[in-house]
Parts: sequence; structure tokens; C-alpha cells
Amino acid sequence: MRLKEQTKTIRRSIALPRQLIEEVETIAPPELKGNFNRLMAVALKEFSIRRKEKTFEEAMAQMAADPAIRSENRAILKEFANTETDGLKND
Repeated sequence: MRLKEQTKTIRRSIALPRQLIEEVETIAPPELKGNFNRLMAVALKEFSIRRKEKTFEEAMAQMAADPAIRSENRAILKEFANTETDGLKND
């Protein structure tokens, strides 16, 4: 028996509030207004990107607040402070 080849498209049936669909249709860019599937794909991609950015920002904020990381950063800055003017002429 041959294994069924996986397609690149997954079909889902969803129920959305009419008001949301009407709102989205009024603000969608012209190239997406007539193609609801493409509109949803673009919206979900944008959602995914925003969530990843937010997760990264939260991780960076946690690192910035971590006393051990802050201490290590201070030590690195102190160690390399004398190289800040390397190659620059003194006036």
C-alpha cells in the first residue's frame, strides 16, 4: 500500500462571528478582498510573526533583568573599555 503523499495545504472549517468577517473585509487590502483563504493565510502569518516577536522581546527583557547577566555584561564592558578608541586618532 502506498503512503498517502502529504499536501502542502491543510483544509479547516471554522466558525467566525459575522461582525468580525465584515470588519476584516472592509479593511483588507484590495488584493486580498476577493480571496478569503488568502486573507486568512496572510492574517495568520502576521499573527505568527507578532507572537514570535513578542516572545523574543519578553525573553530579552528577562535577560536584561537577570542580575547574573547584568553582572557579566558589566565585567565584559570593563574588560573591553580600553579598546573603545582603538584606531581612533586623539585630537
